[in-house]
Amino acid sequence: MDLSNKRVLFLGDSITHDGQYVGFIEYALRKQKPEQNFDFYSLGLNSETASGLSENDHPFPRPCIHERLGSALGKIKPEVVFVCYGMNDGIYHPLNKDIFDAYKKGMLELVKKCQNVGAEVILITPPLFQDHAIPNLLQDAEAADFSYRAPYKAYQETLAAFSEWTSTATPENVTCVNLNSIMATYVSDQRKENKNFCFSKDGIHPSLEGHLFIAQVILKNLNFNHDVLSRGKLTELKKTPLYKLVEKRRQLRSRGWLKYVGYERAKVFKTDSISETELRVAELLKEIDVIT
Repeated sequence: MDLSNKRVLFLGDSITHDGQYVGFIEYALRKQKPEQNFDFYSLGLNSETASGLSENDHPFPRPCIHERLGSALGKIKPEVVFVCYGMNDGIYHPLNKDIFDAYKKGMLELVKKCQNVGAEVILITPPLFQDHAIPNLLQDAEAADFSYRAPYKAYQETLAAFSEWTSTATPENVTCVNLNSIMATYVSDQRKENKNFCFSKDGIHPSLEGHLFIAQVILKNLNFNHDVLSRGKLTELKKTPLYKLVEKRRQLRSRGWLKYVGYERAKVFKTDSISETELRVAELLKEIDVIT
């Protein structure tokens, strides 16, 4: 796969909104192919789902990607779309048919809408739910209700089912990276040596090391070299001028385009112009070109 000279859109929930794995991917590609242009749009949104579901005690109805997908596809006109949903879609409950069906329907519709505009789709299954990070918040299956504040203790089983389905039942011409399975195996192996090993403080959101791991998995599964991303050298990597500029540009573009596309989280966020953001993005790209 070649991501150079293409408009590449990343969609997902708060994990993609944090977006540091997107920054690591772009850094690795620019580091190895400085002569190429990479045009990434990191548009994850906190709390979002593909299923349209929301737990009872969520502060507001969770946003659904289908509420802003048409605007995003129409304004960005992506040629490649990375999609990472699932963590919120099970609404932190034990798996049941209604939840599973809603996730399947939402994901299939998402893929279809992206393909209808000619975009290639790459599905990334949700990261691992790390129950050992929050033992005091977990609930048994018999609990009256569940939420991100009080999740089902075996919620990883729900995400594993989502990931297995995504890996085996999605339409043709769709690439899938089963991040959940790969991360589960890695964390399990690490905990044999260090029972406190964890990629997340809250069980849900990956740490910076977790985002680096996600980037490594995605690059490897898409047959890109990921040697420039090393957990052992993360501190040094963060200090490099190229990484700083790539990450600054990613965050700036994310903030600007999220509001230009428009979204709702308790209230509506919408702006009418992206010109100022793209001018600043272009200035940062010039700085990147100088050092690469």
